[in-house]
Amino acid sequence: MSRAARLGAFIVATLAILATGVFIIGSKQYLFSSTYRLKAQFDNVEGLDAGGDVRVGGVHTGTVRNIVLPHHPGEKVAVVMDLNKSTHEIIKQDSVVSIETEGLLGNQYLAISFGSQGVADVRDGDTIASQPPLEMSDLLKKASGLLDGSQQAIENATKATANLDSISAKIDRGQGTAGALVNDKQLYSNLERTTSAMHDTMIQAKAGATDFQENMEALKHNFFLRGYFKNRGYEDSTELAKDEIERLPQGIPAKTFTYSAKQLFDKQGSAKLKNQKSLNDGGQFLANNQFGFAVVVASAGMTGDSQKDLVLTAARAMVVREYLVENFGFDDSQLKTLGVGKLTDADANSDGGWGAVQILVYPAGTEIPPNKQSQAGTASKINSDQPVQASTALTTKPR
Repeated sequence: MSRAARLGAFIVATLAILATGVFIIGSKQYLFSSTYRLKAQFDNVEGLDAGGDVRVGGVHTGTVRNIVLPHHPGEKVAVVMDLNKSTHEIIKQDSVVSIETEGLLGNQYLAISFGSQGVADVRDGDTIASQPPLEMSDLLKKASGLLDGSQQAIENATKATANLDSISAKIDRGQGTAGALVNDKQLYSNLERTTSAMHDTMIQAKAGATDFQENMEALKHNFFLRGYFKNRGYEDSTELAKDEIERLPQGIPAKTFTYSAKQLFDKQGSAKLKNQKSLNDGGQFLANNQFGFAVVVASAGMTGDSQKDLVLTAARAMVVREYLVENFGFDDSQLKTLGVGKLTDADANSDGGWGAVQILVYPAGTEIPPNKQSQAGTASKINSDQPVQASTALTTKPR
């Protein structure tokens, strides 16, 4: 090959390489493809340069055309981007641009999020929302604070370990109470005997309480004390709350039977029934009709001690329930009691302030309120001097 031919081939090859380089650079900068322009504003664009990448979904789809500083303090830095026309279908008005970093210490680039379906497309020259960049200096400050806190925790743990070592050494040498217990067998034996004696005392006290309870039960049936319990109308005060509910349910009763306490009981301060047959109409209704549940509600007048009236009304409701359950056939789990103590209503003070007894019958589907918690005696369980709020059904005049 002649010299001229070799020179010509060299020139052609050089031009081909140059053209290829121009097209590669042009494709990266989108010099030979259709583009459109968007803008975003940031308070700080540290690390971002003109010509940097713009990525959508992690794919390089544009470049940073230029970065424009604000003209006045308080304004933001404007970043102008050239984007490939193909991104116009996924970048919408609600897309957000942010400054990201490749790896931990890599180059900065712009990342644009996908827009939402149905939101308007962006137009050439639009400004879209931006997200402030994550400052590495802030991260380093936080990391430094964490390291300082960890160092302090390690120092505290070291001190605690040293204190434990010191305590263990003192115990081994027999110093202090714990050391004496560990090293002095005689002291340990004395402590063990004391613990055993306390345990025996507790067993004896428990046995004494059981004996006392048995003695009290025997006294109830004693000839001399039988009259006291008989006049009172009930024997065991702990049974008063067995079927007693905390409150009346919401809603109006389907049927109400109201009786004067003076009509039913022999004394004003007693729960002993004297005219129990007056309750028969209520008992027959419970036995012959379908119902959800019923409540025997007893109330007292305004005279007398509030605490005693709470116990008295609970006892009256209990003995009325016992009569109805024993003499009429229905499910006794459907009949509850409630002693409300004093009532401010004028009808509660009728018949000389004796109070009243009501049988409130509720339809099926009515929720039964929870029972009162059983404790050591009704008097200790009912600890409020305020009258218990009852239903408006209690204001009905006694029969």
